[in-house]
Amino acid sequence: MTDRLTQLQDAVDQASSLLANQFVASLFYVHKHHDYATLGPNDTVRQELKNEADPAAKEQDVNPYPAEVFKAAQKELAQDLILKEQQIEFLISVLPGLENSEKDQERMIRQLEEEIKAQDEIHKVALKENEETLAKLESVIRGIKRP
Repeated sequence: MTDRLTQLQDAVDQASSLLANQFVASLFYVHKHHDYATLGPNDTVRQELKNEADPAAKEQDVNPYPAEVFKAAQKELAQDLILKEQQIEFLISVLPGLENSEKDQERMIRQLEEEIKAQDEIHKVALKENEETLAKLESVIRGIKRP
């Protein structure tokens, strides 16, 4: 399990590449699959003649999807972007420091250092007991005579 700061860094790293790619892919999808529409009563949709020999013209064609399919896909793309942004916001909100003052953080650090020292002393005692037990065991083993 990673700490919160590492999780946030991973999310931001993903966001910088994944979200950028996802955002561009969303824009491309909207550009490629939108339907033509007029904005005002005097507007008309211009029909361009397709030049089948020109490969660039084929790639620029708009392939409109039905309105329901297009709206559903737009909604899904938007939800994906929003979900990732909300995950990052959550990780930021649970970072320590926003609700703790500097003195509180220093006190917590001192308390953790004291706990580390206490655990270190317990560890040293356990190592010493281990060495004593090992020495006793060796003396018992050497004291046993072979038949």
